[in-house]
Amino acid sequence: MSDSSAHPPYAATAVQKGALIVGIVFLVVGIAGFIPGITTGSLSGAGSGSMAMLLGLFQVSVLHNIVHLAFGVVGVIAARGAGASRGYLIIGGIVYAVLWIYGLFTANHTSGANFVPLNTADNWLHLVLAVGMILLGFVLPRSRSRRDDRIRTVG
Repeated sequence: MSDSSAHPPYAATAVQKGALIVGIVFLVVGIAGFIPGITTGSLSGAGSGSMAMLLGLFQVSVLHNIVHLAFGVVGVIAARGAGASRGYLIIGGIVYAVLWIYGLFTANHTSGANFVPLNTADNWLHLVLAVGMILLGFVLPRSRSRRDDRIRTVG
């Protein structure tokens, strides 16, 4: 007989569920960036030359969409463990904070420095993502509650 506590279930803790949800949202956004109608305009590989707009608001490119997909995959994988989930949320939040700062100088510019590409709406979203992910990483508990364990043993 195996000990089920040695291998807790996937996304068993609150922080794991948080990482999973954030990861799924990034996957959905990354996929949506390639769907005509949801994304309008000319989608280019990278750079400020991409005139594609996700939901008519966020400037995207193939590179931008791939980054969203990669962040999503990492989140789904990180949800396997509480420590990895916490790291994903906090480090991912820091990455988005850096991207927000970068966007303060490059958003809406047509220079080569705006290679992601970014506009003002992207920049505000990156700030919200940075704050939200970091908060989730610090606030969500890394262990299951005793109530969860009692429910699991009864059910």
